[in-house]
Amino acid sequence: MLDRCVPAVIPMYWWDGHPNFGDALTPWVPAGRGIVAVHTPLSGARAVGIGSLVDQLPDDFDGTIWGSGLLRDTETRLPRARFLAVRGPLTREQLGLGTDVTLGDPGLLVGAHARRRAPRWRLGVVPHGLHHADTALERLGRQAGVRTIDVRSTPSVVMAQIARCEAVLTTSLHGLIVADTLGIPAAWTQREPRLWGGDFKFRDYEAVVSPGRSRERTINESMDPDQVARACGLPDGDALSRSISELEASIAQLPVIPSRVWDVHSLRTKVR
Repeated sequence: MLDRCVPAVIPMYWWDGHPNFGDALTPWVPAGRGIVAVHTPLSGARAVGIGSLVDQLPDDFDGTIWGSGLLRDTETRLPRARFLAVRGPLTREQLGLGTDVTLGDPGLLVGAHARRRAPRWRLGVVPHGLHHADTALERLGRQAGVRTIDVRSTPSVVMAQIARCEAVLTTSLHGLIVADTLGIPAAWTQREPRLWGGDFKFRDYEAVVSPGRSRERTINESMDPDQVARACGLPDGDALSRSISELEASIAQLPVIPSRVWDVHSLRTKVR
């Protein structure tokens, strides 16, 4: 019976230079739909997924882009690529794409497999990897009722912890995205050192789910967890639902390859 098990496989690229749950969502999301995403170098990838990956693509890339975004506000052209979805309208504009391209980060689809839980913490703090030693975020994390969530953990661990928070403050884009799909009020803030590309990816994403407004907040040393939590907010419900629905529909258009189970390991071995 095992030789008749033929999963849908997709050779896919995502950033794996260091542990980060946001990047690791790329294989995690398709897996929930029965698709095995196999990490593949760009030279052999048929698709690229979650993250600010468009800047990394060669001009002649001819695969599928699924929810990826630009890192910086810079005009870019990929004439041979197939655009199934991009992260937001700022990326779409800089790529010169039409309005028929789906907008949204596929990380929003984790809500289909995760649920908000009874709160354990008043506030979750989700520092980007560059901000683990930030003094203001560390001070918040040491206070009662606050959980500092490590983005270097697996998607399951990070989502389980976010799901138990009443509100989320983040310098990681996917901390914001997971909070949004779980219905948890959230805010994002900028800290030093600034992220590569500045706030572009946050503005790109928020233009999809909370058009016309930003949940960026300035955090100072005097704020307590309750003040920070009250500064958090939810995205626009209709806009969020529309993006999730369109991203969900786009999964059926991913360029999968029917492959036998034992071939999956073979492919993974060849490309690593």
